[in-house]
Amino acid sequence: MPQMSPLNWLMLFFYFTMIFMLMNTLIYPLFLYSINSTLSMKLKNISPSWKW
Repeated sequence: MPQMSPLNWLMLFFYFTMIFMLMNTLIYPLFLYSINSTLSMKLKNISPSWKW
């Protein structure tokens, strides 16, 4: 197994960071939306008179 240079490690690190950021931007709003929808569903079930 060849020794990896620091530059390669840096590139790998940046690559994973970019992927992580992209995942966050994509998944986080969906996650929040799902939580909000489930919460509103529960609230609707508790008090059907509320209009959402």
